[in-house]
Amino acid sequence: QVQLVESGGGLVQPGGSLRLSCTASPRIFSFNAMGWYRQAPGKQRELVAGITSGGSTYADSVKGRFTISRDNAKNTVYLQMNSLTPEDTAVYYCHAQGGRGQDYWGQGTQVTVSS
Repeated sequence: QVQLVESGGGLVQPGGSLRLSCTASPRIFSFNAMGWYRQAPGKQRELVAGITSGGSTYADSVKGRFTISRDNAKNTVYLQMNSLTPEDTAVYYCHAQGGRGQDYWGQGTQVTVSS
């Protein structure tokens, strides 16, 4: 059974940083791709960053501020978020795509950027 467990969300002031973690089971190299999505109130869920064996991609709104990385030994994917703004406030979800294209989601972690 696939499990994705996120952590690291919270309240941060504008300009601050947070690092989200997503620990997966089974091991993350069993997935074709992993990524982070977010959903703000009243908005659709959107892709923030994704990572595959071929590289990583980012939404235009976070390029240069967010970095996605993976540690296969720890079965964990990270999202380092810097220079946060109130527009980054959302529930952030970890996503994994299985070998047959299945979609798996974590439970979500709240990120609030406010002074």
